[in-house]
Amino acid sequence: MRCNLVADTPHTRMTRYFWTSKFIIILLALLISACGAAARQVVPTARPTSTLTLTPTITRTPGFGTTPTPTPQTVAGGPTVTPLFGPTSTAAIVAATSTRAPNPNAPRIEFFTTSIQQAAPGDQVSLFWSVRNARNAIIYRLDAAGVRGNLWNVPPDGNLTVSISRRDRGQATFLLSAGEGDLETTQLLSIPLSCPDPWFFQPAPDSCPAGPAEATTIIEEPFERGRMIYVQTRNRVYVLFNDGRTPAWLSFENRYNPAVDKESEESFVPPPNLFQPVRALGFVWRGNDVVRNRLGLGTAAETQYEGFVQVVQNGEQEDLYINSADGSILQLVPGGDLWQIITLSSS
Repeated sequence: MRCNLVADTPHTRMTRYFWTSKFIIILLALLISACGAAARQVVPTARPTSTLTLTPTITRTPGFGTTPTPTPQTVAGGPTVTPLFGPTSTAAIVAATSTRAPNPNAPRIEFFTTSIQQAAPGDQVSLFWSVRNARNAIIYRLDAAGVRGNLWNVPPDGNLTVSISRRDRGQATFLLSAGEGDLETTQLLSIPLSCPDPWFFQPAPDSCPAGPAEATTIIEEPFERGRMIYVQTRNRVYVLFNDGRTPAWLSFENRYNPAVDKESEESFVPPPNLFQPVRALGFVWRGNDVVRNRLGLGTAAETQYEGFVQVVQNGEQEDLYINSADGSILQLVPGGDLWQIITLSSS
């Protein structure tokens, strides 16, 4: 068989290269077309950004010693913050209360007493005591207001005889003290006192009188809005109002001198059935506008009689009891705020 050989010339090589390149291009175009029919074009979008959620800042509550508690801020969608040392406790903080242990070396009073249950004003009583952890002690006498008065320096153990004043009433109170400052320890001892003086009337008050009843001359006169009383042993004029105003009663020193002062005001003539007070009562009535205006005129002439007065001592003040001309008892309460009538018992 005869073959025709084509000479490998430059023209021949150029032709082969052309057709080979064209074939490759056509093949690539077919492959791209086939893929485009099944694939979906993807359009890229912008990456979303995180949104911050802000927690409101803690506001301090008005008041002293208030400390705000900060709240951690978180980002939505982010991880929750976990404390490094475990979950935070929500239990309330309770402050421990410290109790001071008793000082074993502090003074201690074992007893402070007396051998009697009751005493009378003017009696002598014996006091007994025992103190530990102290080299000495002090016994005070307390007055009616509880103020420390007389004192006795005493050993830690012993007894002491003391006198009760004849003026004391109600009870006699003593205080035993050992140690000083924060280590001072004290104990009270009160001894009830019997009442040495009876009341001059019944029913008697619960309190004990400061002394026996005083017999005295009394002058009394009733008025439109009260009464006036002169007590000779005290040389005082007492004005008792019943108009509901204050003070309820007043007291004046008697300065009437019959050798110098006139007995009454002759130019003044009272209306019928009313009376102008005279002498000691009239001297106060005429010389004091408050007394005259609040009392008015007398509704009867003054009466003189023999009576009694008795007092109860309340510190520097006193309750005064006076028997009236009508047989009742008048009580004048200290301070002038009150006076009252005590009706005597029929027995």
